[in-house]
Amino acid sequence: MSSSRVHRPDTILLVITGILLIVGLFMIASASPVISSSRFGDAYFFLKNQVVGLGIGAAALLISMRIHYTFWKKIAPFLLIISLFLMALVFVPGIGITLKGASRWIHAGAITLQPAEILKFAFIAYLASWLVARQKDIRGFISGFIPFLVMLGTISVFFILQPDIGTLGVLAVSASLLYFSGGGKWSQIGILLLMGIIMFGVIVFTQPYRLDRVLVFLQPNHDIQGIGYQLHQGLIALGSGGFWGKGFGMSRQKFNYLPEATGDSIFAIFGEEFGFFGIVILIGLFLIFFWRGIRIAHQAPDAFGRYLATGLTLLIIIQAFINMAAISGLVPLTGLPLSFISFGSSALVMNLAEVGILMNISKYTRR
Repeated sequence: MSSSRVHRPDTILLVITGILLIVGLFMIASASPVISSSRFGDAYFFLKNQVVGLGIGAAALLISMRIHYTFWKKIAPFLLIISLFLMALVFVPGIGITLKGASRWIHAGAITLQPAEILKFAFIAYLASWLVARQKDIRGFISGFIPFLVMLGTISVFFILQPDIGTLGVLAVSASLLYFSGGGKWSQIGILLLMGIIMFGVIVFTQPYRLDRVLVFLQPNHDIQGIGYQLHQGLIALGSGGFWGKGFGMSRQKFNYLPEATGDSIFAIFGEEFGFFGIVILIGLFLIFFWRGIRIAHQAPDAFGRYLATGLTLLIIIQAFINMAAISGLVPLTGLPLSFISFGSSALVMNLAEVGILMNISKYTRR
């Protein structure tokens, strides 16, 4: 067996993360002034808050990079309980914040927190430790598959109640792939896929606005002044970027044409300004991130490190590609932010903390 003594962490992963963060800051600087001025009277409101989030996230990365990754195995059950408690607080009047019909945030003094971001990490850490403990039982239907379904189902209830179906989708897909990597059978994955399709159908048909999103996905030109407006404007932005793009800061869609220009639509602004060439580079950066994360997992010194690195890499990458696919009309719109790039401190801080954990695992990989 190769040595797993402490060595330098994966600098390529860190560099790729740094580049994505820089891209994010530039895109926030470009996309936000119009909406910042109209909402807050400060053209740099979003940018300043993103810089603060980046500072906190950088601190979280440095701290988590210094904590031995096995620490998360020890506290995973407690972290999961705490994160579920925080998820419940979003429904408490005076603490929870409801915006556009969704209760996803809690407010404590000057801090606004999105507990779902913590729960995503907590569940992956707990699932990684559970897979290690149940390694011999995972392939069993009663001993492995049913307990996994119960755990995932319990977590799902919190997301459905908020509602936050996009984040639930990211977590469910990541957790299912992690379960499969831990020894789940193909037949079990097939059952999961079938159950997911049924659940998706139930969720969609019980809420008209979700059904509308599916209809827009199937017919992009449907009601372009109403429910299809965001996708239509996003496609205009991507199409008008051409091959080379209009240039940094030259987007027209950010002038109150494209909703959520700093959030889930920021990829469209990026495509408009940097074109197809820039999109290929951006996708390439995320693919390199995925390669390094899976490489760390493959070379991890133990099963927990392997599962944890796999799960965290999947969380970040699946969310990024769903965001880009949604604004491109390849999947229904989800409202998910683009990892490292969209505005949002909770997601940014947790993403960077997760990168720090990946960096810590990379210090002990077998060579």
